[in-house]
Amino acid sequence: MTAPTPPTPPFRDPDLPFAERIDDLLSRLTLDERIGFLHQFGPAVERLGVAAFRTGQEALHGVAWMGPATVFPQAVGLGATWNEDLVRRVGEAVSREARAMRAHDERVGLNVWSPTVNLLRHPLWGRNEEGYSEDPRLTSAIATAYTRGLRGDHPVYWRTAPVLKHWLAHNNETRRDTTSSSVRPRVLHEYDLRAFRGAVEAGTVAGVMPAYNLVNGRPNHVSPYLREHLRAWTDEELLVCSDAGAPSNLVDSEHYFDTHEEATAAALRAGVDSFTDHGTDSSTVVARIKGALDQGLLTEEDIDTAVRRQLSVRFRLGEFDPGRDPYAGERAFDTPEHRALAQEAAEQAVVLLKNDGLLPLAPEGRIAVVGLLADECKLDWYSGSLIHRSTPLEGLYERFGADRVDFAEGVDRVLLRTSAGAFLHVPPAPDAPETTRRREEGALDPALLPGRTDLPPLTTAPEGTELALVDWGNGVLTLRAPDGRYLSVADDGCLRASADQPGGWVVQETFRLEPHGDGQLLRHLGTGHPVRVTPDGVRAAEGEPEVFELVVTERGEDAVARAAAAADVVVVVAGNDPHINGRETEDRTTLRLPAQQERLLCAARTANPRTVLTLVSAYPYAVDAADLPAVLWTAHGGQAAGTALARVLAGDVSPAGRLPQTWYADDAGLPELLDYDVIGGRQTYLYFEGAPLFPFGHGLSYAAFTYGELTADVTESGVRAAFEVTNAGAVAADEVAQLYGRAVNASVPRPRRELLGHRRVTLAPGESTRLLFDLPLSAFAFWDVAAGRWRVGPGAYELLAGASSEDVRLSTTVTLEGEPGAPRPVVEHGLDTADFDEQSGTEIVDRTKESGDAVTPLGGKDGELLYRRCDLGAGVREVSVEVSGTGTVEVALEGGPLLASLSPEAPTGDPYAYVTLTEPVDGTPGGVRDLRLRVRGALRVARVGFTA
Repeated sequence: MTAPTPPTPPFRDPDLPFAERIDDLLSRLTLDERIGFLHQFGPAVERLGVAAFRTGQEALHGVAWMGPATVFPQAVGLGATWNEDLVRRVGEAVSREARAMRAHDERVGLNVWSPTVNLLRHPLWGRNEEGYSEDPRLTSAIATAYTRGLRGDHPVYWRTAPVLKHWLAHNNETRRDTTSSSVRPRVLHEYDLRAFRGAVEAGTVAGVMPAYNLVNGRPNHVSPYLREHLRAWTDEELLVCSDAGAPSNLVDSEHYFDTHEEATAAALRAGVDSFTDHGTDSSTVVARIKGALDQGLLTEEDIDTAVRRQLSVRFRLGEFDPGRDPYAGERAFDTPEHRALAQEAAEQAVVLLKNDGLLPLAPEGRIAVVGLLADECKLDWYSGSLIHRSTPLEGLYERFGADRVDFAEGVDRVLLRTSAGAFLHVPPAPDAPETTRRREEGALDPALLPGRTDLPPLTTAPEGTELALVDWGNGVLTLRAPDGRYLSVADDGCLRASADQPGGWVVQETFRLEPHGDGQLLRHLGTGHPVRVTPDGVRAAEGEPEVFELVVTERGEDAVARAAAAADVVVVVAGNDPHINGRETEDRTTLRLPAQQERLLCAARTANPRTVLTLVSAYPYAVDAADLPAVLWTAHGGQAAGTALARVLAGDVSPAGRLPQTWYADDAGLPELLDYDVIGGRQTYLYFEGAPLFPFGHGLSYAAFTYGELTADVTESGVRAAFEVTNAGAVAADEVAQLYGRAVNASVPRPRRELLGHRRVTLAPGESTRLLFDLPLSAFAFWDVAAGRWRVGPGAYELLAGASSEDVRLSTTVTLEGEPGAPRPVVEHGLDTADFDEQSGTEIVDRTKESGDAVTPLGGKDGELLYRRCDLGAGVREVSVEVSGTGTVEVALEGGPLLASLSPEAPTGDPYAYVTLTEPVDGTPGGVRDLRLRVRGALRVARVGFTA
């Protein structure tokens, strides 16, 4: 007799709603199984047939860290396209490759941690390459497009599940796990939150990843904003994945909690659903969660809430419905379409910054291609391995013919002589031909290539080996053998020529020369050890260092000058290596090009005024472009970078990339790296009042475009604006038309102009198109700190249409009825101190560890806060302040008398132990007045109250 088939459990029934199926599966899991799911690497539950699952697959501009994949331009390059349709198609290609790769390798995940939507507020931020723009609306539009492509267009199932990084206000790598971003309410709502909100409301993201830093004194991993804002934007279950190691930071580096059980419980209650900590070993996180349960810091309901969010993502990815998953058979990998898309994206990302007629290049004549990046196709930390490779030199060879193109890299050729008179010697590599072949085919992954120990270490010899020395700035050097292998240090400390490129989490290919007596020490930066000559070979190790003499056999600028003088035109390719001086964990220190590259540029343009500067970089630079006839910029453009650049230089493609952030003229124009107040600090194109080197939205074309017939009509729901763009040039080209707005007589500081809309359009010579923009009233709103909500102020608003934020061709004005602002009802509701209008010398800190804000003077010194239009009624008889710590609070009328001076009788000790101080006031005038608070000492001030 055949045993009856057991009934299919409801969680396996594809006809039931996901919510019912999740509840059923959750009810079948034991508590230990549910706790296990909370680590990044969730184990399989074999008794239920549930597979193992891990959150996290990097896919910023292609599938990363999993070997060969199509590599698209860096995120900042995708932002420079200003083209949502293109970026959506890139996201779609990346998600198709993720699915195809997973079919052969289960390590490839479908919960992708991309894109990064942190705003490019500060160009010295080490992760500038990962963001899209300094503008929140442009960032939101590009992020929504990319995640729409990653998600797929099926109404039920997702191709991949994108997670936005990094929540919130994260723009510094310096002490990134301990610094706090002081973010006033207006900046929070008008700037930082806006970048995340669009994609969440569009339903194209599965969740977010909190950032390492603190915001207003509270770590992002226990932020109430996850509940108050993020989860309020959608009815969908959102998955919050911690950043790597961040849960442990809550105790270990931030000292925000005393125990890991407290920290883990607080993060879970705040909304973190997946803990990325201790690598693949989940035992530590599991023990902490169980400890928190035993101590009563967590409930099973808290755990179930997080597991339910995880399961929601897994069901949407089709894991439990393989027969219905429309993406289960995806095999699109390195297709001709993906290769063409990588080239199209690279072409659209090129920004022509200046052109005095030298470009496009003439169809005849000799071209000198020079510079440290001329024959490089650099990858960054979040790249996959190159399947195809195209450098600027290779692209120009292909386009113009190798017989017309001369090359000079411009490296310094050096020998390193020891104190004994011998020279550093690089032994030949037994596998050099194979290494070279694999490099040419793009089969090596510099970001993941481990230190090799199978090659012979460096030695010393009478003749020595001539090395290529590049100074990337700040004295950081790389040294390369004649066959292209970089000197690197493996775990055994030996120096070998073993790396295809600098790379890795700790870069083992960088050095520094330090003066020492009559010579120089060579210090290896990865280990911090000096280079020594030992009987077993050359090592980076503690002990008596070797003193070297640097013998320069050829200066790079001499080779560049020779090539430039013999050419009709020179293309100088300069920029950065994404693993050196500006990357994750390391901010830049200056906008300037490294001195060695400045010398190469100077040598080229001195020898030949017909010089084109091509910057290939993850960041803006401050360059002297006054006597350069042409300047271009592109981010590292992935596998098709060289081909794309050559086609733009040749005029096969008219450039139409636009700068996604301001290029400042020098370091003096920059705010402090840790000053997150874009309003008070007058930061980004929104508020910057200086003269930029190149403005936000800037980019030239080989065509000329005219603008005309701007109209703007106020409708019931907003403003409808339209204008015409015409290609008045002789070639077909793209134009990126931009529409900005400005409040004419604002009651509070508003942006000089802010982007309201843009269109990238392709027009044939003589062709015109009329562009229509439907702008909701909310596009003109600001965050009213007095009312704690968005408000559209009544009055005139200027609309500005043109080719950049500074190249305005048309303008018109509309009048919006709006809503008049009301005075602050301070007698009725008091003042939350963080809701200031202006401040100096203060920062916002956490009122409690769970929620709320307070204000404290910077460094325990003196600070001031200004609150405008406070309604004191007929007058007040008492002032109260809620404070902790020690110091003094003075409450005064702006331009008037001191109302009260209050100080705790003794320090409160605990910064979260607030006391309320009161002081009577005599004869205070009533009416609507501006109030000023002066705060002195190590004092936190949370609220001010007034009694009539």
